[in-house]
Amino acid sequence: MTIFFLYMLCGAAAGFLSGLIGIGGGLVVVPLLNMIFRIQGDIPAELIMHLAVGTSLSSILFTAVSSARSHARRGGVLWDYVKGLAPAIVLGTLCAAWLASRMSTAGLRGFFVAFLLCVATQMLFDAYPRQRLGKGRPSRTALAAAGFTIGGVSSLVGLGGGSMSVPFLRWCGVEMRQAVGTSAAISWPIAVAGTVGFIVVGWNAPSLPEWSLGYVSLPATLGIACSSVFFAPLGVKLAHALPVPVLRRIFAVFLYVTAGEMLWNIYH
Repeated sequence: MTIFFLYMLCGAAAGFLSGLIGIGGGLVVVPLLNMIFRIQGDIPAELIMHLAVGTSLSSILFTAVSSARSHARRGGVLWDYVKGLAPAIVLGTLCAAWLASRMSTAGLRGFFVAFLLCVATQMLFDAYPRQRLGKGRPSRTALAAAGFTIGGVSSLVGLGGGSMSVPFLRWCGVEMRQAVGTSAAISWPIAVAGTVGFIVVGWNAPSLPEWSLGYVSLPATLGIACSSVFFAPLGVKLAHALPVPVLRRIFAVFLYVTAGEMLWNIYH
């Protein structure tokens, strides 16, 4: 029960920060699950990162549906972009799940740390690509390439893709509110394909903990999903009363510290 409570705290932190400063919950879930799985003591070190990433993706299944429906009701989802990106996103996500199964824990953790540092730097300096002007909607080929990249990287780091899809959509000229809404809709195929992929590639992995489907921990998924759904609206509510730009920079520093802690565990 103590471990399940930690799962719920993990979900609460992810949901709250996601609603407050608009970050992907996986940026919080993956590092925290790494810590919790180490505390459990019954999970081999070589499985911890794979379980953290797969479980993070499975928890997004629940939050993505609620978020996407909410944005869609307000006209915040551009379905043409979703349809153009989704097939390549699914393919990229599945390919990356297979690649992750071939990577060591140190390699997968190192990739996550590198991604974490990129996101932290982007948040700290508010660095986003300039809007692409006067060229209209990207071609099918460009959308497919972007979708494959977004799905692949998201699958390797256990995120719903918002850290990449929102900047890409903004570069395409999509207004911020619709970029966020469309990104929320895109995160669902990432979560579905990623969950299925990590279940399949981890199905015969030795020494998996009880109640795991491949590289997906069902108790952790349940605990994270239950609490994140309730705490995300609280974060959204406080976002209108707190200095979010300042909080985003403070959180960026936290991400640098988290990346340092994960690097320390790679080499010690």
